[in-house]
Amino acid sequence: MAAPGAAGGAGGRLAATVPPSVQGLLDHLQTEGHAAFVVGGSVRDALLGRDPADWDLATDARPERIVELLPGAVYENRFGTVAVRRDDDVFEITTFRQEHDYADFRRPHRVEFGDDIVDDLARRDFTVNAIAWGGGPAAGSRNVVVDPFGGLADLANGCLRAVGDPDDRFREDALRMIRAVRLAAMLSFEIEPTTLAAIRAHAQLIRHLSGERVGAELTKLLDAPRPSVGLRLACDTGLLGVISPELALQHGTPQNKVAGEDLWDHTLRCVDAVPTDRPVVRLAALLHDIGKPATLANGRFHHHDVVGARQAEALLRRLRYPRATTEQVVHLVRHHMFETDPEATDAALRRFIRRIGPGSIDALFELRRADDIGSGMDPDDPDQLTFRRRIDAELEARVPLDRSALVVDGDDLMRELGLQPGPRLGGLLDALLDQVIADPVLNDRATLMLLAQGMLADMLPDEGQA
Repeated sequence: MAAPGAAGGAGGRLAATVPPSVQGLLDHLQTEGHAAFVVGGSVRDALLGRDPADWDLATDARPERIVELLPGAVYENRFGTVAVRRDDDVFEITTFRQEHDYADFRRPHRVEFGDDIVDDLARRDFTVNAIAWGGGPAAGSRNVVVDPFGGLADLANGCLRAVGDPDDRFREDALRMIRAVRLAAMLSFEIEPTTLAAIRAHAQLIRHLSGERVGAELTKLLDAPRPSVGLRLACDTGLLGVISPELALQHGTPQNKVAGEDLWDHTLRCVDAVPTDRPVVRLAALLHDIGKPATLANGRFHHHDVVGARQAEALLRRLRYPRATTEQVVHLVRHHMFETDPEATDAALRRFIRRIGPGSIDALFELRRADDIGSGMDPDDPDQLTFRRRIDAELEARVPLDRSALVVDGDDLMRELGLQPGPRLGGLLDALLDQVIADPVLNDRATLMLLAQGMLADMLPDEGQA
């Protein structure tokens, strides 16, 4: 248990924070003779003054009993978790557990239900996540803080410490190691030395994890105020080398950007420079130079954007990122080396917009800004700002950028010029689009038909040819 003073203060903060719907579930279970507590990250975040993303509950009631007591509750899985809806929220209530046999380094093969909240907390990952608040008949009170592993003190000291033996905790569930570096970044905590050493010792175990789970933790890490804190820890402990050997090779790769910093330092600067509300751009910032180590020759990174796009796609597919996310990130990596020419012609600007895609322009410029900051350069370079203003002006003018913007389509050309579906028809439409991009005034039906007729004549062989 926590010290009385600490527990009392923590209990008061939790009592004021726990939502009425959660309090109602606790009260109902306790009234029916069961112990019931809020546990885990929700308690941790509430004590830190953060808004909990969700509230998890634990009880000595068996799953069937929870379903009996809470109409509408659904028993979700064999691990003892029951889901119950209250208003617009769904809460998970899990029976106290004692787990055994983690042969796959992720999930227990066998679960034993328990009757003691302390035993349940003993199976959790870190002390700051092993604090409970609630009560029941055995506790003798309904509003007590249970802190058997010193989580309150670690919260106060900004320390991330494994519950019990860290070697055991990480052999049980290898994902906990990635969660450790993620929480260090999210909470601005230091990882306790013995726990950190255990991560280094067992980093290779994350090879046993599914790509989907690793990708989910990486996404959460990139949502931290400064992802570089967790990413640097991931690199230093060997986790990054297992997740992405290509990224790990950036550490120690020289780059002539900021004095005394290597390519990995540059990447970390870039990621931190992207606003937290741009998760896709943050992911692109992490991967934008992933191709550089493989392309380094004579002090230059030849075609690293092309190679990097391929490597980024392979990594994101391996980590099971959604297809739309993967396609956007790969597109940004492929085009992040674009040149900004404030003197470019209007036609060149429109071709640039067409190549990048109107929907990707803002993300690409956000990535360039982060890249400039990561390179120690001025992100508000006048030439670049002029180029961007001109791009925005073209976008606002809604100039034609693809076939759908042409006032004629394939049916028109087939009907009036006697063409058949096929490559020649597609080539003719693309040629017309090129003309319109160069001069939007040409996007007139009569004009385009006249141009198409002339282009078609040029495609036909001369009468004297066989």
